[in-house]
Formats: sequence, structure tokens, C-alpha cells
Amino acid sequence: MASSTTASEPKTLHQKANTAIDIEHVPVDDDPRQWSRARKTTTLCIVSLATMVSTLASNIQNPSNSLIEEALHVTSSQISWTLAVFQIIQGNFPLLWSVASEIKGRKPVYLVSSALFVVGSAVLALSKTIEVMIVMRALQAAGSSAAISISAATLADIYDTHERGTMMGIFYAAPLVGPALGPILGGSLSQAFNWRASFYFLLICGAVTFLSFLVLFKDTYRRERSLTYRFALQRLASSQEPVQSPNESIIAEQDSSVPVKDIEKQLQPSHVPDATSAISTPELDNFRLSIQDINPFPPYFRILSRKNNAVILTANGLVFGFSYCLSYTCARTLANRYGYNAFSTGLVLLCLGVGSIAGSVIGGRWSDRVLASMKAANGGKCYPEMRLESSKLAMLWLPPSVISYAWVCEKHVNVAVICIMLVLIGFTSIWMYSSTLAYLVDANPGRSCTAVATNSSFRGTLAFVSVMTAVPLQWAGILIVMELLVMLVLRKGESWRRESEERECGIQSN
Repeated sequence: MASSTTASEPKTLHQKANTAIDIEHVPVDDDPRQWSRARKTTTLCIVSLATMVSTLASNIQNPSNSLIEEALHVTSSQISWTLAVFQIIQGNFPLLWSVASEIKGRKPVYLVSSALFVVGSAVLALSKTIEVMIVMRALQAAGSSAAISISAATLADIYDTHERGTMMGIFYAAPLVGPALGPILGGSLSQAFNWRASFYFLLICGAVTFLSFLVLFKDTYRRERSLTYRFALQRLASSQEPVQSPNESIIAEQDSSVPVKDIEKQLQPSHVPDATSAISTPELDNFRLSIQDINPFPPYFRILSRKNNAVILTANGLVFGFSYCLSYTCARTLANRYGYNAFSTGLVLLCLGVGSIAGSVIGGRWSDRVLASMKAANGGKCYPEMRLESSKLAMLWLPPSVISYAWVCEKHVNVAVICIMLVLIGFTSIWMYSSTLAYLVDANPGRSCTAVATNSSFRGTLAFVSVMTAVPLQWAGILIVMELLVMLVLRKGESWRRESEERECGIQSN
């Protein structure tokens, strides 16, 4: 009996090394992708609302800065800390939320983060010192950051690959409304009441978001489709003696040595039991995370270890940094050269938001159409890099639009022309961004939440740098570099991904 077990072990290992799992389609109970259209739409609306509020909080304070300086008797440099802290934390804190959400689920993270946002907004509205404002803006940013990364992963939970381009486009249109309406709402509330009114408004929005998640939101997370959870479970399985059953004992022992990087390539649900088979139900129910499980840096560096991810993340960071820089410099131009007040400036910047929303929705639909066409031409097979083909059309128009905008501002042309240029820039830049974001999700099955959180980190950091060095940057040239990076992934991304997979398999064999 022992000899037969031993003899079967190499065969089992060989089978595991040569089988692959489509982790996104592992059978699960109450599959979110089989939900009704109404429930999916409700989920889409709730996460879009949460993300819109998160992005609204980033710049609703701007029109009130001078009023805050007078009320709290502070300098403009102290005010800038409230803006800088918010951007950095909102960009990088999702790394923590994403790891937690892929083990504990989406809904608990949404609820905790929304509660933090409500507390931060409430204290901000009552704050009397700049030190309290800085700390509470940090807390507010931490609470708002969860929706930015987890929402995209939530959509990946409920929509299949061929639907994601369209739904990502619709979803991403909502948070674009935040930066567009932020200056208008902030300026209007400050003029009608006082600077605290903006934070009271955010408090109300945060409370509505919290209640929506509490009452209407159904968790989309399924642990069977999360590589982070499987890795945590592997740690637990390797620390215990596996349950001895005729077929499961060997598999459990073997699974404990498989790195997380290779799980999605080596497990076959129909032939290989999940790691949970080695753990009794009571122990599984009482499973608790360790520091190793919630450490965000290994997943972060695992995403960056693939060349295609690193290049596309850089491109995403550049295009988003440009958008933040454009809003900042445009507001300065309108105030200094055109003499516009905060409310009028907000109305002009609304054109950038309108173009961005249109580019997100139309670009997402075009992305799905191009993917379907290429998949049909490739015999029904597709790979993630096909998604980037849809961005080529926008590449032709983005740099000329930026150059035209700069020339119009330099020559002090009528503001109506500036509005047209802002619409074109918003349309083309977000068209590209929606395609590259959908690619990032498609190229990282089982790690979509961590991938989007890493994207948020790149985006927030480069946005902060771009605002701090806004004047000397030559954005038309930088955007051309960004487009070249996207083209590089389009051409080399598939080979890079396979190279990474082979490297990871080599690590396993050693």
C-alpha cells in the first residue's frame, strides 16, 4: 500500500505541474457572475457612488483654502500639507485595504473604511487647529482610499472578462465626476455658508455611502477565487498534519509546498482538491490572519516583479499625474491670466470632467468591441494584451490636444477654446486609462484587487510629484513616452508574462 502511494506521488506532482486553473472561473456557491442584472447594477451603483465621494474629497477643499487660512491664522504652506498628506495616503493606503479584502471579503472593508471617512469628515468640520486638520485629512484619505482600489476588484468579481471594458468605463465615469464637481461644490458651499460646509457635505455623503454598503450591498468576494486567501490557507495547511484520507493526504502534503505565485497555473479543481480539504471545518471557520498574511508588501512586489505590470503601471501613473497637474495649472491660469474666481474656475474645469466621463464610457465600450473582434479572429482565444489595441485610436489625438491647449493658454485666446481643449484632453486621456486599467485587471487573475491597489499607489505618488513640479514639466513629450510604454506592453507583454511564469515555475522546482 505504501509503495503504491509512493509510486503515485511523482505522477501526481507531474499532473499538477502540467495542469492549469482558470482561477476566475473556479466553481463557487452563489456565483456573483450569475447574479441578476438588477443586483449587479445595484452593486455597480453603490461602488461608483463610494468612489465618486472618495475623489470628490480630494479637491473640494481647494476653493476654501484662503478662508481656512484666515479662520485658523495659518500660512499657505501649512494648508498645502493638508492636500499633500491626503494625496499620498489616498494613493498608498489601498495596499492595506486590498490585502484585507482578499481574505476577509469586500463588505467588511467597505464598512470599516466608510466609517473612518465619516469620522474624519466630522472632526474636520469641527476642527479649530491646522494640526487637527492635517491628521483628520489623513484619516479621511485612509477611509476614502478603499473604494478606489477595491471597487475595480468588486466589478471583476461580478463581471466576466468580455464585459469588463464596458463596465469599467461606466464605473470609472462616476469617480471622474468627483474632481469635476469638487471645485464647484466647494466654492458654492463656502460662499453660501463657510469653509466648514464642505466637510459637513462630505460627512453626509459618507453616511449615505456607509448605509448603502450596510443595507444594500451583498459581498462579491469568494475566497476560492482569491490567491491571497489560498496563500494564507497554505500557511495554515503546512503548519498542521493533514487529514489522512485515501486521496487527500498526498495532495495536502504536496500543496503545502506550492508557492502562491504558481497556484493559478498548477491547480485543477476537477482533479486536485482545494487546500481546504486538508483542514477540518471548525479550524477553517476559526481561521485568523497573521502578520504574514496581511503584510501588503509581498503582494505589491509580486505585482511589480512582472515586467508588463511595471511598465503599464508607470504609464497609468503618468497619465493620471497629468490629469491632476492639468487641473492644478488650469486653475492657476484662469485665476492669474483671466481673473476668474473659484466658482467660475470650477465651471471651466467641469469641461475636463465631461470629456473624461465621455472618454471613459465610450472608450470602455470600444475596448470590449476590439477585444471581441480580435478574439473572433484568433479562433475564440484571447490574451490580455488584446485589450490595449483599443488605446491606439486615442494615442493619435492626446499629444496634439495638449500642445493645442498650451498654445491657447499662452496666447490668451477666448476661454471657450480652452473649454474645447479640456474636453478633448479629458476624452483621450481617460479613453487610454480605461483600457490600461482593464488590462491590468485581466493580466492579474486572482490578484486584481492587489493590482489595482498597486496602480493606486503609482497614481497617487506620481500625481503628488506632478503637482509639486507642475511648471517645468513638458507634458506633451511625457505623454508620448507614456504611449510608447503602452505600445511596448502591447508588443512584448505576452512574452514577458510567460517569462515570469516560467521563472516562477523554476523557483518551485528548486
